[in-house]
Amino acid sequence: MTKTKSIISSQPKAEPAFFTEYDRYLFGNGRDYKIYEKMGAHPAVIHQKKGMRFDVWAPHAKRVSIICERNGWDIKANYLKPLDRSGVFEGFQEGMSTGELYKYAIETEQGKILYKADPYAFYAEMRPGTASCTADITKFKWHDAKWMQERKEQNTFASPMSIYECHLGSWRKQNDGSADGFMNYRELAKELTDYCCHMGYTHVELMGIAEHPFDGSWGYQVTGYYAPTSRYGTPEDFMFFINHLHLHGIGVILDWVPAHFPKDAHGLADFDGTPTYEYADPRKGEHPEWGTKIFDYTKNEVKNFLIGNALFWFDEYHIDGLRVDAVASMLYLDYGRKQGEWVPNKYGSNGNLEAIEFFKHLNSVIRGRKDGTIIIAEESTAWPKVTEAPENDGLGFTYKWNMGWMHDFLDYMKLDPLFRKGAHNKMTFGMSYAASEKFILVLSHDEVVHLKCSMINKMPGCEVDKFRNLKCGYLFMFGHAGKKLLFMGQDFGQSHEWDEKVQLSWDEAEQPLNKDLQNFVKDLLHLYKKYPAFYAKDDSWDGFQWMNADDAERSIYSFVRRDGTGKNSLLFIVNMTPMERNGYMVGAPHAGRYTLLLDRDGAVSIQDGKRTQYTALKGECDHQKYHLTFDLPPYGCAIFKFNEK
Repeated sequence: MTKTKSIISSQPKAEPAFFTEYDRYLFGNGRDYKIYEKMGAHPAVIHQKKGMRFDVWAPHAKRVSIICERNGWDIKANYLKPLDRSGVFEGFQEGMSTGELYKYAIETEQGKILYKADPYAFYAEMRPGTASCTADITKFKWHDAKWMQERKEQNTFASPMSIYECHLGSWRKQNDGSADGFMNYRELAKELTDYCCHMGYTHVELMGIAEHPFDGSWGYQVTGYYAPTSRYGTPEDFMFFINHLHLHGIGVILDWVPAHFPKDAHGLADFDGTPTYEYADPRKGEHPEWGTKIFDYTKNEVKNFLIGNALFWFDEYHIDGLRVDAVASMLYLDYGRKQGEWVPNKYGSNGNLEAIEFFKHLNSVIRGRKDGTIIIAEESTAWPKVTEAPENDGLGFTYKWNMGWMHDFLDYMKLDPLFRKGAHNKMTFGMSYAASEKFILVLSHDEVVHLKCSMINKMPGCEVDKFRNLKCGYLFMFGHAGKKLLFMGQDFGQSHEWDEKVQLSWDEAEQPLNKDLQNFVKDLLHLYKKYPAFYAKDDSWDGFQWMNADDAERSIYSFVRRDGTGKNSLLFIVNMTPMERNGYMVGAPHAGRYTLLLDRDGAVSIQDGKRTQYTALKGECDHQKYHLTFDLPPYGCAIFKFNEK
């Protein structure tokens, strides 16, 4: 009997899916918090051959292929394999390395081919190009362990936070002959660090770092959520930027945009030929005012994309906080819509229940990390409990931008001083709700664009008076409860509105009045960090007391800030008119000496080894048992230090 020899196939065994069944389970439930380690493009070795592995979610795609230079951008050269019914496609491109451009060619159910950038790409082609670029973000050597440990141990609410909001593309440009003059992240790191340390800021908040196609969107219409924009360099360059700021004691906050995304053909819109990342119903899925798409927060895979992205910036780039853009547009179904253009929720009201759940999920995860990272809401309405814990039916943010305070403050400061007495309560109203949330007082980029005038040109009066007004406003702001944020150029009184196409007018900063204002703000910032009374009890009435909130006739405000120790309490006085008040009396809560730290001209220097001091005299004033008497000049402002023990 002839024995037949068994035939063994020479074909290699099929490689098991990298995106495993367990990965698919987590992704399908919206709880793979490191989803970016599986999705997107990653270096891999398969059958002893080096290349790049690709995973993409396109649940209604007929077929998906990788197109790149190595396969001649041929849509038929490298089809990806669908993984069960997960909607995930996976494949490998042999020989491909980092620094190579690619896209997904997605064949829709109708047979149309879409050319899409990778939603999870770590890097992107410089605009106007729209391809993704392979990158390995695991090689950078971090040196900020000390910063990260101290951040973990810090109580953010009892710590100073003075934020410098910055648009990197227009902060400073280099004269290198290029059309844009963009500086590299590494160059920016050194110059921005030096500036912030000199001025006394504690944090930098960066506008629009995630990749975006249109400069004029300022980074708020994102196509590459996992890619720091290539305008200023590579992912490693951006890591260097953050590492360098950390080494010099400066925290980094990124603007983050989970509210909407643009309709650009290479982006997320109709990703697989159907509404994949966005709501299908345009009454929920599009912003009529902005012409953008809205994420579908009912889909676990979409929520996982966003939550994974937030954690990605924390874990892979060591950022310290996220500021979430346009939160109100997510919370309200009727945001920017007329009657009949929106669909009520199941209770018949206008709250987006899925977005609320999304925030609670995201913020619970961030709170649970207990590593000192923070998340800030740009929320412009009176939505309750924005910074309350999710278990107490709050949204769970760490801080909320105080937009109400900002509007009242600017409305008041723009008034002719003769009319300010009729609007006195605009400056006092903010304290009536200061303890209702954890607030940041903001004078952001939005207030100095679109014909709103620069901060200095909002001020009334002649040129000298404009600068004196702004000094008074800034001193009031720094004394008021809440963390602080100033947009770049505001600290030296730039005269023209912000324009993303040109750098700040640094030459103007050297003019006498501008330099004087800048030095005043610098003094304020350094005092702010030095004395805990400025910040230690921002969300408690234990940290604030009005001396006189009702002096509308003279438009003068006086109040005290405390840190709870009884030492180094601070008395603030602000005269919002050009009227001189010789022999001005203000209530003093305690007997003893009051040391002048700062006046209209800035920090008060030591004269003959002594600081200027005043003694509180017995005699009732402003419902206090003691009072100070001193000459208060036009637009005069002052900070006194005193002890209560």
